[in-house]
Amino acid sequence: MEPSRLWKKDPLPDEIVTHLDADAGTTTLALLGEVDVLTVDQVRVALDEALAARPREIVVELRDLDFIDSTGLGALISGFQRARDTGISFRLAHPSRAVHQILVLSGLLEVVELTP
Repeated sequence: MEPSRLWKKDPLPDEIVTHLDADAGTTTLALLGEVDVLTVDQVRVALDEALAARPREIVVELRDLDFIDSTGLGALISGFQRARDTGISFRLAHPSRAVHQILVLSGLLEVVELTP
């Protein structure tokens, strides 16, 4: 099955969301660099687009994310809650060691599934 791309492009230096792909009922949102008060709106918009597509599952790929602050955590929590409320599975994937530690300390991993 050919993936349908919601959008995919080469990220600009200040872009945090590198791509948003839909494939076989799963929408993957990949993050790059740092999510903080200056970049969190990009994450919120991408999560809105992912949720609007009504996939079976949303995966937030964290492999290339170096840092996330409380505003970024808030965006992920909001995305998770909205997905849960509409019956969409929501999980995080492949966080770096530093981001994993932030996710653990925040308590987010107690409610959101993580793919190591």
